[in-house]
Amino acid sequence: MQHIDALGEIDLSDIRYILTDMDETLTFQGRLAASTYKALEDLQRGGIRVIINTAAPAGWCDQMARMWPVDGVIGENGGLFFRRGASGAVIREFWHEDQTVAARQLKSLGDDMVARHPSLLFAEDQIYRSTSLAFNRVSDRKLQSELLTSFEAAGARATVNNLWLLAWLGDYDKLKMARRVLKNHFALDIDQEPGRVAYVGDSENDGPMFQFFRHSFGVSTVVDALDCLVAPPAWITTGPGGQGFVEVVDCVLQRG
Repeated sequence: MQHIDALGEIDLSDIRYILTDMDETLTFQGRLAASTYKALEDLQRGGIRVIINTAAPAGWCDQMARMWPVDGVIGENGGLFFRRGASGAVIREFWHEDQTVAARQLKSLGDDMVARHPSLLFAEDQIYRSTSLAFNRVSDRKLQSELLTSFEAAGARATVNNLWLLAWLGDYDKLKMARRVLKNHFALDIDQEPGRVAYVGDSENDGPMFQFFRHSFGVSTVVDALDCLVAPPAWITTGPGGQGFVEVVDCVLQRG
């Protein structure tokens, strides 16, 4: 992992898509700065498509897909993809073909796990979720590891980010849904052309994206998650959250 200043004169002109985490990557301490929103607009004016790839709930993703200057939103760690249609209505797609059945199974799993683990508390945004379970993070690393193992033993996948402990049913994550979305909606096969995409993130659930894309950037607070990542980003910014995202956008647009 190198500082973004070490990019020097590296050519980034092959990048035509930026995929980015949202919480504490676009935001900082829960707020979105005007400069970060402008950076999203600058990317679109520069001909670079932007897809948010987040663990945030469906309710938040609907608003972002509907109103933000982005080309779509992958949400709930890969469980769904929302995009704004030509008429302005939001088009919604889910990883599972039958999301109703998956949702019933997920609710049953969540209720069972909370009953078995009294320390496990649903996050306040759970009511806005469609494909995942979100719980308040626990500060005890050992307990956190035990909870993740417990979900996996129950047949679920689980991870953490800077806000939540997350669990879901299905063999997907941010990378697998990104692969599907880019191929089906943008005719881009990332296995053939990975250099067309840059990824920006900050936490453990961004690990698969950092590992796959050579144009991977972590905002400065990614250092807090390095010991949990399957792979670090290639580059790290000076600033945290949206400040770091703006640094990445400036580099891509200047070298594009």
